[in-house]
Amino acid sequence: MIISASRRTDIPAFFPNWFMDKIRRSYCYVPNPFNPKQVKKVSLKVEDVDLFVFWTKNPEPFFPYLDELDGRGFKYYFLFTLTPYEKPLEPFLFGLKDRVRVFKELAKKISPEKVIWRYDPIIFTPEMSYDYHLERFSQLASLLKGATQRVIFSFYSPYPGSEKRLKGEGIEPAIGEKFAGERIGFLGEMHEIGEKNGMILTGCATPEIEETPAKQGKCIDERFINEIFKLELCGKKDTGQRSNCRCIPSQDIGVYDTCLHGCLYCYARGTRNRVKRNLSKHRTQSSCLVG
Repeated sequence: MIISASRRTDIPAFFPNWFMDKIRRSYCYVPNPFNPKQVKKVSLKVEDVDLFVFWTKNPEPFFPYLDELDGRGFKYYFLFTLTPYEKPLEPFLFGLKDRVRVFKELAKKISPEKVIWRYDPIIFTPEMSYDYHLERFSQLASLLKGATQRVIFSFYSPYPGSEKRLKGEGIEPAIGEKFAGERIGFLGEMHEIGEKNGMILTGCATPEIEETPAKQGKCIDERFINEIFKLELCGKKDTGQRSNCRCIPSQDIGVYDTCLHGCLYCYARGTRNRVKRNLSKHRTQSSCLVG
């Protein structure tokens, strides 16, 4: 079993103590996001977990626990999202320079092959044009050269909550199939930048990539996992993900509306009141359901 930690929130950034408490107890409880009254017990025993996939924008709070995870025999890798937007799109993230520093520190601790850079989502607006992204992507790729071997990108997908938040800031992303042709040339240039910096460029849920030198990829990819961790996982698609997603099955242990980064474009973020309410529930649940 692969444990995804987490598509729904940033566990390394905000819940490292919670996570390690569950590791030491060898299980955790996960509410159904569509019916919170349905709660599933998930084993975190080392013999039941093939590996952990950590999704994060700031793994630094998790650094003190890496040695313990290693000592317990767990396998893992990080999907580190690093984008250049800052405010207003990413209002509560710390500075880009420090995030690059943290990325490099993580690579030194666990090896570059186990830290995958996610340049995601790519948002196009009149201000954030193709040239804007190519320039920023090139700058970041140069800074991260040697700290990662793979970069995964995806284009912004509209969700009701994110659309409302973006429009509230006067941001209207360019979306739709009519932009697919222009993106092909853009992706070709991204591929060249990645190749120049020793990175394999792959797309997440990006059909138009088939016409570019870049590769269609998976964030949770059995080929990568089997090669790096010497496992023998099959390539069956996770039917719980969106149709264009090619990830293999995993068990997510996160809770929606608990991430504090506050990114306007995020599908997993609710209103401020919902975040506060669910944080309270999450913390209560963390202590009372394990007893």
